[in-house]
Amino acid sequence: MAQSTVTKHDPALGLWAAWRRAQHTSLVLCRVQQRLETRIIHNTGIQALTTGEIRQQPTPVIAPDGVRQYALAQEAEVLAMTEALKLQDALPEVAALSLAGILAKLEVIVGADRDIGDPTDFPWPHIASVLRDLKAIAGELPLCESNRSATRADIAAHLKQAAQLIDSVEAESTAKHTRQTATSCAETSAFPKPAEKPAEFVKSSRRRPT
Repeated sequence: MAQSTVTKHDPALGLWAAWRRAQHTSLVLCRVQQRLETRIIHNTGIQALTTGEIRQQPTPVIAPDGVRQYALAQEAEVLAMTEALKLQDALPEVAALSLAGILAKLEVIVGADRDIGDPTDFPWPHIASVLRDLKAIAGELPLCESNRSATRADIAAHLKQAAQLIDSVEAESTAKHTRQTATSCAETSAFPKPAEKPAEFVKSSRRRPT
């Protein structure tokens, strides 16, 4: 499809490109998370049964930092997917200015990674058929290849935000634990409470000297 001036400035195409970028970033982060998860699972230190003997697997080599990296990748993937979902939600407010823009909007709708129930049920196959018909008439969308430097920048930004979120949650959890510990210690203190003064003493102390 030859790009006209209108097509180049079509906001629907810009949204589609940003959505594809967010989707690709979340996919990369998902793969990173899966690799880290595999390392953790394969280094459990659990005894493994072999022929006629019990073999002790190696001691876990995943350091606490590795567990944190897994948590960061997991949270960063959520952030990337949230960005893609926000773009999907903004789709109805974006007006396409060309056939390419209409194709781009349909691509986002059909390719949206959300819980749509049965993808073979109405209206998903029907929307896909409209997309195929439009492509047959107007041609394919412009090639949109992923840019490695842009993907790395997006991943770094999501990981930074994920680290800030995790640090905030951990700090709040630590503060809550400290408060609970202090309260528990106060309630179970070994020091006796100050003895109450007898009522007669209190009354006599309130009398003014003559």
